[in-house]
Amino acid sequence: MNDDVRNIVLGVLAAGISATLGWVARTFLWRRRLRRKQAFFGLPENSECLLVVNRDAGSADLAVHRHDVFALLELAALVKDCGAGAEVVTQDAARQGFGERTEFCMGGPGSNRRMAAHLQAMLPGVRVNTDREPGPDRLAFQIGGEHYKMDPGVTEYVLLARLTAGQRRGGRPVFLFCGQRAINNQAATRYLVRHHERLARKHGDGSFVLLLKVINSQAYGPDVVELVGDVTRAAQAPLPAPPIVTPT
Repeated sequence: MNDDVRNIVLGVLAAGISATLGWVARTFLWRRRLRRKQAFFGLPENSECLLVVNRDAGSADLAVHRHDVFALLELAALVKDCGAGAEVVTQDAARQGFGERTEFCMGGPGSNRRMAAHLQAMLPGVRVNTDREPGPDRLAFQIGGEHYKMDPGVTEYVLLARLTAGQRRGGRPVFLFCGQRAINNQAATRYLVRHHERLARKHGDGSFVLLLKVINSQAYGPDVVELVGDVTRAAQAPLPAPPIVTPT
């Protein structure tokens, strides 16, 4: 074997070894990212989760708003990426306890009884005005001592929460998407899908409650979202007592 042939053989071997090492490294990184994603969402391989959908508050029928359907599709893709399965149930048919399976629950308390139960049990510092009469405070949020009113199509708010409080070790989280309108629920699911790695690094496997602002949804749909802030502490604490007015 002359030098030219030897160099060719050595070059082919080096290229093969480099390609193999690169494939092994990429596979390791991909599996590590997948494990972190599965841990954050509580969706190990072959597990099951629950997608709880609300009814369309503007419909007399038991219909699901199209933006909630879009949100379900985004969540279903996320669940599939984790190698898990999903069961879709309506808000009045969900009967499982907290932490048995990962749960994704969407819709405001006025159209989703299970959301109302979650807010009452785990987020006592949150109140949503469910009065159906038109008015400036319709669907407004109160979080602690702060109020957030909706300007339909211009400025709207949605709560995105991951809750694990009070669970036994190994219990699964509950994710809440509580928007003032259906398009806000979709905006929150899209925000979670896009930013779950950053949220996992910041919050780990613990609970958090984020307040998001959806800007100009009438023009931009669910795509333009700003983080107003982390309101976990205020949402988990009891609402402040109203001031006592003494007669003069």
